[in-house]
Amino acid sequence: MISFYTYENGKVVQSEKLSDGCWISVVDPSPEEARDLVEDFGLDNGFVKSCIDEEESSRIEREDDQTLIIIDAPVSSVDDDKTRNFYTMPMGIIITEKYVFTISLKETQVIKEAERGGIRNLRPSFKTRFVLQILLRIAGLFLTYLKQIDKISSAAEQELHDAMKNELLMQLLALEKSLVYFSTSLKANEGTIEKIHRGRVLKLYEEDQDLLEDVLIEMKQAIEMASIYTGILSSMMDGFSSVISNNLNIVMWRLTIVTILMQIPNIIFALYGINTVDLPIPYTWFPITLAAVLTLIAAAILYKWKKK
Repeated sequence: MISFYTYENGKVVQSEKLSDGCWISVVDPSPEEARDLVEDFGLDNGFVKSCIDEEESSRIEREDDQTLIIIDAPVSSVDDDKTRNFYTMPMGIIITEKYVFTISLKETQVIKEAERGGIRNLRPSFKTRFVLQILLRIAGLFLTYLKQIDKISSAAEQELHDAMKNELLMQLLALEKSLVYFSTSLKANEGTIEKIHRGRVLKLYEEDQDLLEDVLIEMKQAIEMASIYTGILSSMMDGFSSVISNNLNIVMWRLTIVTILMQIPNIIFALYGINTVDLPIPYTWFPITLAAVLTLIAAAILYKWKKK
């Protein structure tokens, strides 16, 4: 889907017609729409293909009068088993002389906020500032999702203290995988923003320097938070693995005690059940009493041994 947006009355609004300095939002383009972007708008075919490649890594590239910025944007989703996942998806920004394009396979949270005017003073005609504001919101969204991961992991930890549940363990594993995705994407994004900061590929204006510095600070903070949360979650998973292993040992110990105690009566009844003469006190009450006494003695010994 291709949509046009312009800046009117202090906010971004959707427009029915194309005009210079507008923002063209492209979400999940069909093959026909991708071809139109190349033929009608003159976009580089390789740039368009890179924007809709879900395996594309973050980078910045310039070709003739077009600049391509691939940035990884965070995405949150919930599976059918109610497990919340966080991952990243590449989003392409193409800057031309007249327009600025955003191209992605799915409508991300950043695009939704920009389309409904959730990003203040977002002016597509100021292309460099537009790009930096999008990057700043992406960095902020990373921080928001990282805080959500921390809250979810803390809640799951508290519930796991009360009862071990496979659903909670699967949620923690999903969060651990999400942090790996975030850390990888954030480091790639940092490299792209560093290249923008050098000013060799994207033209920078003096009034945009502070905004670019904010983007770098937010991205570095997100990288640090992702690293901290990864270490915490990894330690937590190791701790719960030890708890599960210890619980298994306790269960096996109890089953072993029950097995030992049940074997004592079986051995005595088996001896008195065979046709053998000269057994001591060959009366029914004796093997029953002997089995009960030996079982109690064995139980007391095992109980004292366990306490040591």
